[in-house]
Amino acid sequence: MGIVIKKALAVLPQGADDVVQETDLYIERDRIAGIGQKPSGFQEDKVIDGTDKLVIPGLVNCHTHAYMTFMRNVADDLSFMDWLFGTIDPIEQQMTDEDAYWGANLAIIEMMKSGTTCFNDMQMNIHQTTRAVKESGMRAVISRGLVGSGSDESGRMRLQQAYEERDAAKDCDRLSFVLGPHAPYTCDEEYLKIVAAEAKKNGMGIHMHLSESVSEIEQIREKYGCSPIALADRCGLFDVPALAAHCVQIDEADMDILKAKNVSVVTNPASNMKLGNGFAPVPAMLAKGINVCLGTDGAASNNCLNMFHELSLLTLIHKGAGKTPQCVSAKEGFRIATINGARALGLEKEIGSIEVGKKADLAILDLNVPSLTPRNNLIAGLSYSANGSEVDTVIIDGCVTMEHRQILTMDEKLVYRKVQEIIERMELDKKTY
Repeated sequence: MGIVIKKALAVLPQGADDVVQETDLYIERDRIAGIGQKPSGFQEDKVIDGTDKLVIPGLVNCHTHAYMTFMRNVADDLSFMDWLFGTIDPIEQQMTDEDAYWGANLAIIEMMKSGTTCFNDMQMNIHQTTRAVKESGMRAVISRGLVGSGSDESGRMRLQQAYEERDAAKDCDRLSFVLGPHAPYTCDEEYLKIVAAEAKKNGMGIHMHLSESVSEIEQIREKYGCSPIALADRCGLFDVPALAAHCVQIDEADMDILKAKNVSVVTNPASNMKLGNGFAPVPAMLAKGINVCLGTDGAASNNCLNMFHELSLLTLIHKGAGKTPQCVSAKEGFRIATINGARALGLEKEIGSIEVGKKADLAILDLNVPSLTPRNNLIAGLSYSANGSEVDTVIIDGCVTMEHRQILTMDEKLVYRKVQEIIERMELDKKTY
């Protein structure tokens, strides 16, 4: 199918910078076929009027747990370990595969409606998030959360599930897979080494929570005599492409390891603040040349999956914390939320920027809204004033998945009803924590 977006403003890469300029965008099948100039032989099957619109590369949510949306607002104002082991884990033990499926559907609706076109997910119930991704037209990188001790049976079973899910989704090129050891406090050293060896053998990357809380740092130092980052490194987890989620409680030595091993770090400012874990040293990591990307974490700890909200926090909190308005600029933030995320997922040749030959993963924003008026600096507007409601149309893999705020690939009302049924069955609407 040939789609042309006519006379739109678009955020386009220009060297190491981004510029906003008016242009026509041509999409042929799943890719951007032309910018400004109509490709030879191009057939217009669908024309989108770009007047008063801004086209951006779809945002890349580099760390979340999509199934958690039905846990939104049920575990608030708790310390990290109380939140995780005292509240969320017991809910997860009651969760069925169908619960995970409908939770993932709700997450995809929320992300799509706020301009996210790709997400990196760690989940527990195999086939359920992948099923939702396939049906919705979304793009995702999936990891089955792995916990275990040594070569225990449950740890081996979870690894096998990860391979089973990967192999079952080979027919969908919008899905890719990595291994997801949960964290160093749920996986012992021997198991982490096993996962690292499996990742090397199978040519897969790693997605892992690291150095999220003070209690994690204390626990790992007491048990292993080093930081979680150093432990992951000595276990071989950084010998493959790796993405470390959070990295809030890290020091200079940790950052040196991350840089030397080319580890990408996904910062999750809302979740980290809400759980009282602190602020990741994003300016210091950027100064070292570490690839920093952005994520929402799950709705159980954020409590939303809106990357514009996360982008605003990213570009504001470090200015306040560091008492300097020059750090994490709007342009840096936008790249962190787009091309840096694509790079972290090994997809930078496919998504993350509007370029000829890349996948047509785009969000089209309405500019006739207060938050983006005046139009004097739209990239600043994306970071400091946009809230996600400006997203009018979404294109993923060359297919229009949302048009004029209407999801075309999913039954929204059915999803809301199913999630409400889960909440009532588990009595989550009656719990206060």
